Amino acid sequence: MPVEEGGRRRAVFTAQAPPPVGPYSQAIRAGGFIFVAGQIALDPATGQMVEGPADVQARRVLENLKAVLAACGAQMSDVVKTTVFLRNMADFAAVNRVYEEYFPQPPPARSAVAVAELPRGALVEIEAVALDPAQAGQGG
Repeated sequence: MPVEEGGRRRAVFTAQAPPPVGPYSQAIRAGGFIFVAGQIALDPATGQMVEGPADVQARRVLENLKAVLAACGAQMSDVVKTTVFLRNMADFAAVNRVYEEYFPQPPPARSAVAVAELPRGALVEIEAVALDPAQAGQGG
């Protein structure tokens, strides 16, 4: 559920996604957009990492992302940009197969980068920017 913070930007928290593992919000609503923090494969029910290869982790990551968006009344079709962080670029194709199940055509703009490490030993992390349906038609 969104939390009011001064009117200019609002933090979002939902128990349907894992709580932040550091000093950040699950998402911030501002300027007609929803900025979703990078999600890793944490199970929101247990707080534990989902074990398995990158495609298995990607599915949990995207479910977490979907839950944060839902807390804002948004859906995956509202996403306009994602950034995918991979611990190993060899996982790119496997993650793509799962990723394309979650986004309608046309898919959002995207960057994908390989990184040395991710929190909690994750293999994949995805962050997103979405249009805020609560601001639709209000000029941002």
